Amino acid sequence: QVQLVESGGGLVQPGGSLRLSCAASTSIFGFIVMGWYRQAPGKLREVVATVTPGSSTNYADPVKGRFTISRDNAKSTVYLQMNSLKPDDTAVYYCNAFDIRAALRYDYWGQGTQVTVSS
Repeated sequence: QVQLVESGGGLVQPGGSLRLSCAASTSIFGFIVMGWYRQAPGKLREVVATVTPGSSTNYADPVKGRFTISRDNAKSTVYLQMNSLKPDDTAVYYCNAFDIRAALRYDYWGQGTQVTVSS
């Protein structure tokens, strides 16, 4: 069982920065792949970035070079540093987790945090 709580969303001007945090309540954080997804109004949820237990990262093309995902295993927390934000980054951002050991993937989700990029 994994419970996820996000924080750090808000309103920011284009070109600005925000840092999202996701705290995981679980005893198996060391086996959890963590990720950030986002969903804009009228669009499907899409992956933004993921980080493995060994801290290997992967990014969606639209955010490469602007966003950085990281994890602190001691705090069971994953972060998303977002720089050079654009209006197209406006969305609800969701924290995601799944156990890398599982034969059948089961996704855990946070409640979501709103990010709005607007002048």
